[in-house]
Amino acid sequence: MRPQRLPKLVATDLDGTVVRSDETVSGFTHAVFDRVRAAGVPIVGATGRGPRLEELSRIDLPHADLLVLGGGGRVLDLRDPSAPRVLRDARLPGPVVAGLVEALENRLGRVKLLVEVLDAQRAPLWGDEVDDWPYPDDLKFRPREESLCYDVIKAFVKTDDTDSDTLLRTARGLVSPEVAAFTHSGLGWVEITPPGVDKATGLAVVAAELGIDAADVLVFGDMPNDIPMFEWAGHRVAVANAHPEILALADEVTLSNDRDGVAVYLDDLLKRTT
Repeated sequence: MRPQRLPKLVATDLDGTVVRSDETVSGFTHAVFDRVRAAGVPIVGATGRGPRLEELSRIDLPHADLLVLGGGGRVLDLRDPSAPRVLRDARLPGPVVAGLVEALENRLGRVKLLVEVLDAQRAPLWGDEVDDWPYPDDLKFRPREESLCYDVIKAFVKTDDTDSDTLLRTARGLVSPEVAAFTHSGLGWVEITPPGVDKATGLAVVAAELGIDAADVLVFGDMPNDIPMFEWAGHRVAVANAHPEILALADEVTLSNDRDGVAVYLDDLLKRTT
C-alpha cells in the first residue's frame, strides 16, 4: 500500500537505484529531489561507496542532508555546508580481516582481497593484483602484510569459481557476525565491514540525530547491501532491476534505475500528498 502522507525522511541507495547504467543521474531526478526537500523532507544517500567517494556521492545526490557511506561505517551530516560533521566512523582492524580471509581460504582456496583504508578523495584501494575489479583505475597493488597493517574501512573478497551470493552465504557461515559483517552490492565481490555496520545501523544514527522514528522513513534500494535498511525502515521501495531478495522485501516496486524509478515514485507521492 502506498503511503498516504509524506515520510519524515527519504533514504536512497545510489548505484543501480538513483544512478543509471551510464553512471549519470537525470535532470528529472534532481528536480524531484529538490521538490522533496522543498516539502520539508530530509534526504539521505545510503551507499556502499566509501568515504573516498564522498565527493562523487555529493555530485550524484547534491540534495543529501546526510550521507551514509561505506555501507554504514561513515555517517556525515552535511546540513551546514561550511562545517560537515562526522557522526560515525567505524573501522575493522587489519589483523581481523587477515584472520577471516585465512578462514575463507582454508575452505575455498585462493581468495582475492582488496581493502579500503584511505579516505582521501579518490584514494585507491589496496590489495592483490586482480583483473576483474570493475574500476581498475581505483587499484594499487600492495602486499597483504602491508595493506593489513591498518584499520580497514571496508574489505572486498572474491573467488574465481564462486558467485557472490554463494560466497556471501559461505562467509556468513564461517565468521561470526560479532567479528565482521558481510554483504554484496552487485559488483561481483563480497564486502566486509565492522560488526554491526550496515545501512540500517547507519540510518539509525541519522534517525537519532534528527529525532525520527524508523517507521517514518521511506527507503529505496536494489542490492543485498540494502536488505538491512529494508528490514529497518517503515516503507520499502525497490527499483525494477533489483536483486530478488530486495524485490521480496519491498512493499512496492517502481521503475528501473534507467527509467528514473525513484524520481517517478517520489513525483507521484508529492502530487498525491501535497
